[in-house]
Amino acid sequence: MTDEEGMTYAEAGVDIDASEAATAALLDAVSAQVTDETDSDYAGLIDIGDRYLALATDGVGTKLLVAEALGDYSTVGIDCIAMNVNDLVAAGIQPVAFVDYLAIDEPDDETATQIGEGLAAGAEHAEMALVGGETAVMPDVVSGLDLAGTCAGLAPKDAVLSGTVAPGDRLVGVPSSGIHSNGLTLARTAATSDHSYTDPFPLDTNRTIGDVLLEPTRLYTDLLEPIWEHAVDAAAHITGGGWTNLLRMGEFDYVIDDPFDAQPVFEFIQSEGTVSDEEMHRTFNMGTGFVMAVDHTDAEHLASAVDGRVIGHVEDGDGTVSIRNLQLS
Repeated sequence: MTDEEGMTYAEAGVDIDASEAATAALLDAVSAQVTDETDSDYAGLIDIGDRYLALATDGVGTKLLVAEALGDYSTVGIDCIAMNVNDLVAAGIQPVAFVDYLAIDEPDDETATQIGEGLAAGAEHAEMALVGGETAVMPDVVSGLDLAGTCAGLAPKDAVLSGTVAPGDRLVGVPSSGIHSNGLTLARTAATSDHSYTDPFPLDTNRTIGDVLLEPTRLYTDLLEPIWEHAVDAAAHITGGGWTNLLRMGEFDYVIDDPFDAQPVFEFIQSEGTVSDEEMHRTFNMGTGFVMAVDHTDAEHLASAVDGRVIGHVEDGDGTVSIRNLQLS
């Protein structure tokens, strides 16, 4: 890790602060149609009686440009499923159905087949239905392709995570599979500063740099049963914003003293882009893809049930994340 001034996500093309401001402006514009009863940090909730219908939407992002460079779209469908499903899991909601949207500049059967096979594999893993989708050919709007989707979920009202984190709660973490599907604008810029995607990955020469960047996002649907059984208070899917996602669980201080090791891909990105420690942790999951807050009496049981471990705890505070000698807010 390094604190040397170097490449940032904003300089690579994505300004998180500007993105959050734009999102806030959008929410303000639609606020008349949004109530507290139909909103959560990870999904929109609709009261349908004894249950909530939940909706989440997301895309693959610029990971698609790595797939395009390699001519390999076989895994991006898994990413599309995972980025949506994992948000529902973070709310304690079972995904039940998924619809995809593929925008392309020109039809290509092989690309569509690869994407479809990835979507099918992701949906099978998540044990949910694919219920169709839309393919739009728009050469005047899209260069290449874009892939996004929307996931629907159902949950009894008492299964949805309350978000009532309390000081003294323990934080149970679960490893990521690697870079997942966010921060790729920074990752791509750093990785290709002196290399191409087809070059051997320096830290594992049996794989190419592109292969490592395309490692599919891990799906966390297997965490749902333990989340319910162990009365988890709140959870966070570590995606855009990196470790500051923990602050979605409430304005407390989150002390991370035993995170999982970052996979070699993060060491490579940081070295190639001379990216600071803080920027890395504000952008990427750095080895831990999902975090749950639970009462201290049940933390070890939960950790055992999810093949994770206790990585930290919650303290009174104003909203910071302490990890690897960093203070993020």
